[in-house]
Amino acid sequence: MRDIDVLVVGAGFAGMYAVHRLASDGLSVRAVEAGSDVGGTWYWNRYPGARCDVESLEYSYAFDDDLQQEWSWTERYAAQPEILSYASHVADRFALRDHIDFDTRVVSVVHANGRWVVTTRAVTDRSVHGDALGDDVTVWNARFVVMATGCLSSANVPDLPGIADFEAAGGTVLHTGRWPHDGIDLAGRHVAVVGTGSSGVQAVPLVAEAAEHLTVFQRTATYAAPAFNAPLDPDVEASVKARYGEFRAMLQKRATAFGASYPRAHPSALTVSAQERNEILEDRWMLGGFAVSAAFADLLSDPEANDLVAEFVRSKIRAVVDDPATAELLCPTQTFACKRMCVDSGYFEAFNRNDVDLVSVADNPITRLADRGIVLADGSLHEVDTIVFATGYDAMTGSLARIDIRGRDGRRLVDEWAAGPRTLLGIAVPGFPNLFTVTGPGSPSVLANMITAIEQHVEWIADCIGWLDAHDHVEIEASESAADEWVGHVNDLAASTLYPTCNSWYLGANVPGKPRVFMPVLGWPAYVRRCNDVAAAEYTGFAVT
Repeated sequence: MRDIDVLVVGAGFAGMYAVHRLASDGLSVRAVEAGSDVGGTWYWNRYPGARCDVESLEYSYAFDDDLQQEWSWTERYAAQPEILSYASHVADRFALRDHIDFDTRVVSVVHANGRWVVTTRAVTDRSVHGDALGDDVTVWNARFVVMATGCLSSANVPDLPGIADFEAAGGTVLHTGRWPHDGIDLAGRHVAVVGTGSSGVQAVPLVAEAAEHLTVFQRTATYAAPAFNAPLDPDVEASVKARYGEFRAMLQKRATAFGASYPRAHPSALTVSAQERNEILEDRWMLGGFAVSAAFADLLSDPEANDLVAEFVRSKIRAVVDDPATAELLCPTQTFACKRMCVDSGYFEAFNRNDVDLVSVADNPITRLADRGIVLADGSLHEVDTIVFATGYDAMTGSLARIDIRGRDGRRLVDEWAAGPRTLLGIAVPGFPNLFTVTGPGSPSVLANMITAIEQHVEWIADCIGWLDAHDHVEIEASESAADEWVGHVNDLAASTLYPTCNSWYLGANVPGKPRVFMPVLGWPAYVRRCNDVAAAEYTGFAVT
């Protein structure tokens, strides 16, 4: 058994910064990563078209000004290979790999005698269905555990009957979140893409270009706005770098559009004329990305305002798609932005191709796979030889639930969260002392710029550990009452909006059997203030030993 101050689980952007900050504070730190290198989400997601939907100059670390100045992005929205190169550069620059065990998966995290016993096993093989683990076992004895497992890191692969038969007959099954690292040649193939969330929207245009024929299986149509991606203007980059501190501070204050650098929202879609409203929406549309979702402050609180914006986006879809029937299938009917809006590059245009078909499975779902393809509820067979599941992730809680985490008195995290995740600030869990979650459920998490949120969490955790050591304290644990109050606050905020009105992965609705609970907290600036107030009051809401 190896003794250590902090064991970090994961080496994506959260785990990397946790290692750097905690080691810089003089703690002994080790990270464990299932992948073969750093990058987290960007290490696994190598599907065609994988790209960040937050602008490059914003989706990057702010903790080191030299790092900000020396790295140059090539595009407005960086593609996966460039983001992975950036992660590798950070790891090299700060010698982070010296602190990380790669190809290693954490299988259990157990609280015992005031410490955390963390057991890991080596990864010996990988497939779309998961990792195979070897007999190599390492056991760590840690004062603290930081779960930097990521919000979108546990691939949600549908458990459909017939997958083994389809593969045995020569079919290929892929998932966007576990894409082959050496790529795959789709030329001459009849491909199915199942799922039309962000990864499906990004993959479809490039898969259509590469395959002989593409069939897209859609359960719920998605709202998407064009990225208008382009090479990054050197003058824009220079301007931002000249005032990076001020630029970051401005982003921190933004409560909408993921803290992005869009113009402030107009107060209401209902208090302007139809002409002015359309002009505002057109201006936002031409900005690209999430700008249109931040056009009006009442967009996610007033159904009438939401309907007006939703119809504007639907009109854009109809203007692009040539076939009226296909266009209507692609027009979403759910509340606008209650699911994460997608940012696309040619998604709707792809359906104008003669070699691309759209199949709605909303009322005629996929029931199984057969030797030659996909079978729907009505018995119809769609013949394909390659299936790409763009079905997303078991978001926010999935990676934690797949580890046997046992806290005080043997309490199992999966049991504690059986009715939904229960945290204080999305950082700590009652009954699990000295265990921290980075951007966990109950934090703004996926409703913020993830790297900004990661830095804020890691710094709060590091400061907390420093405070404990400075005051000769041994343990810190979220109180039951404070966690209950926080969960109630998260739910009250969500209930005051239109977010809960549709089945989204924010609610866990994409995973069969998962409790339907709105997991992220709304309001980034208010959340940061609350975290700061808790720390300033010497961690009110926490029990300290």
